[in-house]
Amino acid sequence: MNVVDFFKQKRDGLSRQQFELKDFLSPSLRDYWLELMRKANSTQLGAFINNHNLASNDDAVDSPAPEATAVKATAEPAKQPAPIVMKPEAEALMKELNDTLGEVIHVGQWLTVDQDRINRFADVTEDHQWIHTDPGRAASESPFKTTIAHGFLTLSLLSVLTDSVDPENQKFPTAKMTVNVGFNKIRFPYPVKSGSRVRASTRIQTVTPIKRGLEIVQELTVEIEGIRRPACIAESVIHLHF
Repeated sequence: MNVVDFFKQKRDGLSRQQFELKDFLSPSLRDYWLELMRKANSTQLGAFINNHNLASNDDAVDSPAPEATAVKATAEPAKQPAPIVMKPEAEALMKELNDTLGEVIHVGQWLTVDQDRINRFADVTEDHQWIHTDPGRAASESPFKTTIAHGFLTLSLLSVLTDSVDPENQKFPTAKMTVNVGFNKIRFPYPVKSGSRVRASTRIQTVTPIKRGLEIVQELTVEIEGIRRPACIAESVIHLHF
C-alpha cells in the first residue's frame, strides 16, 4: 500500500466513524472534534489525498521533471567526427587495391627454414620442445620423422615473406610506414619440416580510410614447397601511413 492510499483509507475510516465517536464525547470535546475534522478536510493534506493524478512512491512517472526537460533542451548536440581527408597517394592506392579485392596481389620469394633457424627461434622464445630441436628423437618418435618449425616461427616470418621489411622491395612502396595492428584469425594446417622452403601470397579483403592513411585487412597464405596443404593461413590487419 502506498502513502496516498494509506491516508485515504484512514481519512475515509475517520469520516465514517466521526458520528459514532462524537456520541461518546462530552459536549465541549464534541465541538473541538467537529472543528478538527472540518480543518483536516480543508487543509493541503486533504487536497493532496483527493488528487488522484499525483504519483505516489509506487507509481511510474511518465513525464520528466521540468528541470530535466530544460537541461535536455539546452544540451549541445553531439559533435560529428571530422571527415577523413586522404592524401593523393593513399587515395590512389585505395582505388588500386579495391580493383583487386580477392585476387592474389603479391607472391614472395622462397625462404628455407633449416634446423639452425629453428634452434635460434627456440633460444629466443625458450621453447625447446624435442619436436623442434631434437632431430634424433624426432626421427624415431615423431610421425613426421623429422623436426618441425614452431608455428609462431612461421607466423613471425610473414614480414619477410610478404616483403614488408625490405626497403628495396616493398609491397606498398608509396606508404611511408607500415604498422602491424594484429590478426583476426590464424591457422596452421600443416607443419613446416626442417629444411623446407616456404613462401607467402597476399590477397586483399578490405581497404578502409583512416586518419593519416589506410587500414588493410589481408589474407596471407604460407605455402610449403611440394606440399598441397598450406603451413599457415592468417587474416592480418595493417595500417599504412602516408
